[in-house]
Amino acid sequence: MTRPAPTPRHRAPSAASVLLALVLPALLLAGCNAAGGGLVSGAERPDGAPPGTCWGKTAIPARIETVTEHVLEAPAAYAPDGTLVRAAQYRTERRQDIVEERRETWFETPCPDDLTPDFIASLQRALKARGAYSGPVTGRMDAATRAALRSWQQARGGPDSDKLSLETARELGLVAVPRETPEEG
Repeated sequence: MTRPAPTPRHRAPSAASVLLALVLPALLLAGCNAAGGGLVSGAERPDGAPPGTCWGKTAIPARIETVTEHVLEAPAAYAPDGTLVRAAQYRTERRQDIVEERRETWFETPCPDDLTPDFIASLQRALKARGAYSGPVTGRMDAATRAALRSWQQARGGPDSDKLSLETARELGLVAVPRETPEEG
């Protein structure tokens, strides 16, 4: 009599592998700042940026226009009595012209350590109170929150980014506006 092959058993992940899965992304992101198109390393920032500040960067793509022209290759030929013997011949040329060069814009952001679940939940509530976000308040920077944030910032002349600018955070009451101190005389 033949016995059936044993069923493979799946082992639960070890505590070390779970810890590595949770800690490794944080270690990889340490020292990085939020940016419009991804992460900007702590060393990359605009010229003159104060140390300890975090920055995002958005790229505005070049505007390209396709130009189509009909170029005369052979003019029309006419008989002495004025009748058309041969129609004019044209060739079509297409080219792309850069109308506006690509630009990068920098904007100051809250630092990643400040973007806690409580902070994100406050951001979601602030956007919801202004009718810009209709999703649940989860404390996670999910796709719906990013889309609402991008739309809100863009509509107010801010960065075209799903990363929170410091200016937007101040406008929404999430970050304190720095106090102006009288100059000492």
